[in-house]
Amino acid sequence: ITGISGSGKSSLAFDTLYAEGQRRYIESLSAYARQFLEQLQKPDVDHIWGLPPAIAIEQRRASANPRSTVATITEIYDYLRLLFSRVGIPHCPKCGKEISRQTVQEITDRILGLPKGTPVQILAPLVRGRKGEYQEVFSQIAKAGFLRVRVDGKFYEVSDEIKLGRYKIHRIDVLVDDLVVSPSEKQRITESVETAVKLGKGLMKLGDVLFSERYACVKCGASFEEFTPRMFSFNSPYGACSACKGLGTQIVFDPDLVIPDKRKTFREGAIKPWQEPGGKGLFFYYRRLLRRLANKMGFSADDRFCDLTENQKRVLFYGSEEYGFEGVIHNLKRRYLETESEYRREDLARYMQEVPCPECIGARLKPESLAVLVGGKNIWEVCRLSIESAQDFFSRLKLDARRKLISNQIIKEIKN
Repeated sequence: ITGISGSGKSSLAFDTLYAEGQRRYIESLSAYARQFLEQLQKPDVDHIWGLPPAIAIEQRRASANPRSTVATITEIYDYLRLLFSRVGIPHCPKCGKEISRQTVQEITDRILGLPKGTPVQILAPLVRGRKGEYQEVFSQIAKAGFLRVRVDGKFYEVSDEIKLGRYKIHRIDVLVDDLVVSPSEKQRITESVETAVKLGKGLMKLGDVLFSERYACVKCGASFEEFTPRMFSFNSPYGACSACKGLGTQIVFDPDLVIPDKRKTFREGAIKPWQEPGGKGLFFYYRRLLRRLANKMGFSADDRFCDLTENQKRVLFYGSEEYGFEGVIHNLKRRYLETESEYRREDLARYMQEVPCPECIGARLKPESLAVLVGGKNIWEVCRLSIESAQDFFSRLKLDARRKLISNQIIKEIKN
């Protein structure tokens, strides 16, 4: 239906065609069913041919929500969360190294895949890069029935007197089994791997190669829980950035609003929130605080803010335990949170502005969620693509056979 504005397009669509279609559908129901439905009046029209029962979708403005995005409103984000939780490749958020997990059976199969006759040592890591003497650890190893340990790369009998430097970093591994690879040793290898993984709390070593039964970074030691769709939702505490609660922004006190005129002296009221209502200068209390800091750092109330050193500016804004000064920004933040006066809170809010969250840089998710990649991009980077770029990304996306099978239907829904 086309026509100029005000020509009656909506009236024809909703009040005539839709109303008549609904009325005819209701009349086709039994008298018993019709008593529970609203009786519709016949529209003011002579005759309509070939009109089937109809439904109508009204144009309605979406509700304003600071958490909503195009992806969430269109529900594409639900499919993206499912995609990243099922086929995403997790990486360590600290070092960027790819992390994976392997079952006992997969580790066993990898050992059996080595050439026949290859000597292997299955170890359980107990101490990884930590300081201490660990005499109690050696006692527990002996009580558990193990005979040999590897300390800092060197093997010892548990019965030996092993002395470690208390302030040196050490690595201690228990030798669970020492054997030669053979198909006939499958049961023994499986049991040894199970023992090593249990003793190493999900980790084991094959010589110097580290294996993990759970998602864990073998370099940093950081471990992660099972990835689920909720870990990619900024509306869930399991996925939302802990600093901004999933908003991607924070409302903070802006130094440029706190000291708008950098060429004013402190006595002239450079620190605007600390100025008296009448503009006569600093409150007496804050004047005393500032004078005390100025005496310690070598400036005065007659100096301009722009003449201070970078260190003096930093301490003035953010404080220092060394100088016993809270800092102007921290002082304002504390007063804003502690005050029960709505007037005072509104007054302080004049010196605040919305900025990207410093933790997630606006990505709204936790670091471990952002470290899961599909096609080299995390979920936030995919969401930032234009429609054309996103279509191209998913059309060119290459996955291995297993991931392709899992994601086939999900990607089809996203592209459609």
